[in-house]
Amino acid sequence: MQEILEIPAAEFHQTARKLKEEKGMDFLRSLTGMDWGEEGMGAVYHLESTSTGATMTLRVRTADRLQPELPSVSDIWKGAALNEREAYDYFGILFIGNPDMRRLYLREDWQGHPLRKDYDASDLTNPLRMTNEEAVDTTETLELNPDGTLKVQENILFDDKEYVINIGPQHPATHGVLRFRVSLEGETIKKIDVHCGYIHRGIEKMCESLTYPQTLALTDRLDYLGAMQNRHALCMCIENALGIEVSPRVQYIRTIMDELQRIDSHLLFFSCLCMDMGALTAFFYGFRDREKVLDIFEQTCGGRLILNYNIIGGVQADIHPDFVKRVKDFIAYLRPTLREYHDVFTGNIIAQQRLKGVGVLSREDAISFGATGGTGRASGWACDVRKRHPYAVYDRVDFKEIVYPQGDCFARYMVRMDEIEQSLHIIEQLIDDIPDGPYYEKTKPLIKLPEGTYYAAVEGSRGEFGAFIESRGDKYPYRMKFRSTGLPLVSAIDTIARGAKIADLIAIGGTLDYVVPDIDR
Repeated sequence: MQEILEIPAAEFHQTARKLKEEKGMDFLRSLTGMDWGEEGMGAVYHLESTSTGATMTLRVRTADRLQPELPSVSDIWKGAALNEREAYDYFGILFIGNPDMRRLYLREDWQGHPLRKDYDASDLTNPLRMTNEEAVDTTETLELNPDGTLKVQENILFDDKEYVINIGPQHPATHGVLRFRVSLEGETIKKIDVHCGYIHRGIEKMCESLTYPQTLALTDRLDYLGAMQNRHALCMCIENALGIEVSPRVQYIRTIMDELQRIDSHLLFFSCLCMDMGALTAFFYGFRDREKVLDIFEQTCGGRLILNYNIIGGVQADIHPDFVKRVKDFIAYLRPTLREYHDVFTGNIIAQQRLKGVGVLSREDAISFGATGGTGRASGWACDVRKRHPYAVYDRVDFKEIVYPQGDCFARYMVRMDEIEQSLHIIEQLIDDIPDGPYYEKTKPLIKLPEGTYYAAVEGSRGEFGAFIESRGDKYPYRMKFRSTGLPLVSAIDTIARGAKIADLIAIGGTLDYVVPDIDR
């Protein structure tokens, strides 16, 4: 169970700034909106110092349920901006000082806030609407008057003179049902307004009515290219809460599977980026080789994309008798094949001109947005959870954390390509030494977590994927939140793309490598 520091709402902004400036808490790992019923509403903040690795969890709440207000920290951590909009969307919490206090996922005219405990889902105030009404180009900044009353200031998002186009929601280069409203001056991007929620399924709300084993199935459907890692994080969070120690065999299997999943994801990243930029030969190469990973998954897990493999206390089935041989054969095949990838795409003059120096994200901004994974490491930020907070058997293997200083599209591309080789190296060190032992620990038929707050994170294919649970001692979680790997990446895209050409947006989005179901949840 995590220790939580309770901060009064009136002192929160000042305290948050001190923690960043004096304690080095420059990384906002997660922001979770909360409804504690009669105890009030508020948020839980997970912070980390990138210099010392120290972590801290804060809780701030307000007793006012009719108009809950908290101070915004979007001026301290840039990644807080969209997270606060998410908390407003679901809980109705107004963040005073946020420059864009709109809903993030639901329609602006949606009635109510669905993650509140008093939300009536049977109310038919919100029927399904399929209209094509124009977007309202205003945002709201909330400030307090000297007497404490709320002052709302409307800001024009796009004025009538701006040329605004839509990229998405149905567009292959948005890598899912995501919509960018892009303001252009000629071919130059002036501003990007991100619209999320087109495939939102209310997964976190669903978890509140599911038992802990039942919640596992939903994790594979978030970032479906990181299904193993997502489910690993949730299992690890529940196991830590219950005090379950899984066997060494399970730890080895989970680590190998996570790295196979990373290779699978990075191969798809390579393929889709190449396709976005017109290199169809490379696209076919990547998909051809990714199939070999999926075949290995299918033989042991029974699935290729939705894998359902990790369970609380272990894995659902032992590895297939041919698993070790097939993995070793795959490693021997992929190593020389990667050189073909670099021959056909990486060294291509067109690819280099479209990627190098384009879409630069500074290290400071990567940390402020919480843009972890390959994006952060391409900006010089060593943010790998496997190194920062080792889990499974990552503290027993030798591997290099790939970090590039340039922060551009080419660096983001090269980080992933180099990480494929590091994943192969990790698997090689483990595949011949998988220890004997049980592949799962028996658990009680009915799992109840001790009352408290828990958080566990893994290095997903796109960055830190975290699972947050608040338990009241029941068989259902009181609150379950997933730290999306993609939301921080999308929140940074306006900063990255401003001043770039519209054609560069395709390369920028491709190298950020977000997966939309992970953003929408």
